Amino acid sequence: MNRATSVSTTFAIGGDLLVNRMGYGAMRLTGQPGNFGPYADWEAGQNLLRRAVELGVNFIDTAQAYGPGFNEELIASALYPYPSNLAIATKGGIDKPTPDNILTNGSPENLRRGCEASLQRLKVDRIDLYQLHRPDPNVPFAESVAALAELQRQGKIRHIGLSNVTLAQLEAAQKIVPIASVQNRFSIRDHTHADVLNYCTQHDIAFIPYGSLDAHPLKRGAPLANAGGSLREIGVRHGVKPNQIALAWLLHHAPNIILIPGTTTISHLEENIAAASIKLTNDEMQAASEFL
Repeated sequence: MNRATSVSTTFAIGGDLLVNRMGYGAMRLTGQPGNFGPYADWEAGQNLLRRAVELGVNFIDTAQAYGPGFNEELIASALYPYPSNLAIATKGGIDKPTPDNILTNGSPENLRRGCEASLQRLKVDRIDLYQLHRPDPNVPFAESVAALAELQRQGKIRHIGLSNVTLAQLEAAQKIVPIASVQNRFSIRDHTHADVLNYCTQHDIAFIPYGSLDAHPLKRGAPLANAGGSLREIGVRHGVKPNQIALAWLLHHAPNIILIPGTTTISHLEENIAAASIKLTNDEMQAASEFL
């Protein structure tokens, strides 16, 4: 019988940080172009974040580079003092002096400065999940990871994550300190990092895909929002939109995937969160996979 696949709605990051698998990525709540400067409608951004929490989101992803800094400040202005079950993840290791100038800096000194600044902007004593935004080709990868391990020993970081890494880099980092999450690009159409996802699944590491709807990080819009083919057909069957099927597929694809779709409108936020309730059958999962 072609029954709907049962999926868990939560995942414990690092084994002890339990979050709902439908989270929110706050990157879009920044100035434009280039995700630079404060969000133009600060109050609307606050309202969207509060609505996300009302709808059950308890995992929010941000980064020092978003703004830079303004995105973290917006989260704090909207949600501090934070609900006891809310986890906030941020990232360091990228400096952004202008909208089109993105500088990777994974030096231990810069990571320490970035972490301290994020602590202040978020108004917390310890960051739930701190992720290396991108490996720096000019700094030995082990040095960057070791710097995060030291910040963890100092009690400034609860869990350590990586972003934009290869499988070899993930395995190397695991030899230095336990890695709780990986944030790489992945979607129903983009399986470039399938090897990293598989490793994470096998080792109970959270996998937080960005570009889950094939969006470009510096451009508006999501290509999968109006997809046709099998995504649209399955969506019609469930009375939902193609983008919701694409998100539901990811939640069914692996139990350690935590989604962080970003949006600037409450209506799209509600659509994304509703995708977590869609139950796909094995046949629908297979048909959706053929969208590739």
